[in-house]
Amino acid sequence: MTDATAIYNYVPVNDHIASSGQPQREQFQAIKDAGFDVVINLALASSEGAVIDEDAAVTELGMTYLHIPVDFANPTVADVHAFFGLMRGLQARKVWVHCQVNARVSAFLYHYLRYELGFTAEEASGPVLKAWLPQMDETWREFLALTKEQIG
Repeated sequence: MTDATAIYNYVPVNDHIASSGQPQREQFQAIKDAGFDVVINLALASSEGAVIDEDAAVTELGMTYLHIPVDFANPTVADVHAFFGLMRGLQARKVWVHCQVNARVSAFLYHYLRYELGFTAEEASGPVLKAWLPQMDETWREFLALTKEQIG
C-alpha cells in the first residue's frame, strides 16, 4: 500500500489541506486512506503524466473530484476566483490539491493562505514555491505579485 506522503512533491499545508504533483492512479487510494475526501486538480487534462479519467478514478473511491484547468503559460485572476470559491466552500472538508508538479498549486495556495487564511508571506511560501522562485518566469512572478484587491 502506498503512503500519501510518498506522492511527488507532497506538501502538508494544515490539518485540512495538502498539495502535491500529479498522483499516480493507485495513489488516489492512499489520499483517501489519509482521510481526504476532495481532490482538486489544477493541471490540464493534457498535461504530461495526467491520469486518464482521473475524475472517474477519484469518484469511484467515494471522493469528490473538482477540476480547474489552469494553463501554465497563462494563469488568470478568473482561475484564482474559481479556486478561492471552491476552497471557501470546502473549508469543513479535507482537500488534496494537485497539478503536474505542485508549482501551479503552490502559487494558488500562496494567495489563498495569505488572503483567505491570514498567513504571512513567509508562512504561505511552501517548499515547492521556494524551490521554484529562482527559475520562475515573469508570468508567474506577476501572478505571485497579485494583491488582495486585484484578486477581489
